[in-house]
Amino acid sequence: MALTNTQYDSIMHEYEERRSLHRQEQEERLQTVYEFVPGYRELDEKTASASVAFGRRILSGEKLDRSVLRKQLEELAKEKTVLLLDAGYSSDYLDMGYTCQDCKDTGYIGNEKCHCFKQRIIETLYDKSNLRALTKKNNFRVMSKRFYQGEDLKRFEGAVKAAEDFINNFNSDYQNLFIYGTVGTGKSFLSVCVADELLKKGHSVIYFSSTGLFGLISENTFSQKNKQDLRSLYNDLYECELLIIDDLGTEMTNSFVSSELFSLLNERDIRKKSTLITTNLSLEDLQRTYSDRIFSRITSNFKVLKLSGPDIRKVKKFAKKGSEDLF
Repeated sequence: MALTNTQYDSIMHEYEERRSLHRQEQEERLQTVYEFVPGYRELDEKTASASVAFGRRILSGEKLDRSVLRKQLEELAKEKTVLLLDAGYSSDYLDMGYTCQDCKDTGYIGNEKCHCFKQRIIETLYDKSNLRALTKKNNFRVMSKRFYQGEDLKRFEGAVKAAEDFINNFNSDYQNLFIYGTVGTGKSFLSVCVADELLKKGHSVIYFSSTGLFGLISENTFSQKNKQDLRSLYNDLYECELLIIDDLGTEMTNSFVSSELFSLLNERDIRKKSTLITTNLSLEDLQRTYSDRIFSRITSNFKVLKLSGPDIRKVKKFAKKGSEDLF
């Protein structure tokens, strides 16, 4: 699926707002330095006047050695750095800040879209799950082991370790994760934790519920719209660095879904693009529900992790109700 002109313009406007905000922040820091660092404004004015004077002399026809100006500006820059450090500021305090250091908040590196721009496109086109909002509430910083005991705790700790290894080795090691277990044991939570860390590292992530994913594929396959949208959808699903399919088995499973799931897993495997799947299905149910080739593909190409224990959502709900009953 391709962006409309309106969607593209909206994203580019976001980048303009980012740059404007960072310029404002830089200007505010500069005014602070002018106020509290004696002599800094004067050095700034000397820097500007030296460049202007040199330029005028060049325009008047003088043949000047540009290295002389460069050396003069370097000396002034060193003096300004000394003033900043002596006043307790860092040497880069007045540098321009950027949300994305790689593209300097332009969305492009040369003629190529930056990874941050590609992820913004993904969010615009596919993020009905509102992944960014999910990562604010579901991340490693709020993870807790207190709901697990005994064998359940060992499985949870093993799954967390596998997720951390998956993240740490993402750039160098092609991996896939399949997390299964009973309802409410933290499968979706862990998948969003992984997404959060990889998004922070600049990787592209598409997150879908199984129902939403196959519903979107079906809609684009059987609609009368431009088939270019279907080709673009497949390309995005095949090429994103991580595809997360949450709650596999909740979709209405049929031959179309099974065929699409196998094609998706197969194509991503060929391209060495990682996939993370969560499901409430047991391995036996997975084999009964889908084809043997899908079961074989998952059990041979994915690291299979099992979570068990109480339904954490119910535990939290009852705990909250119990605390309310105390008042």
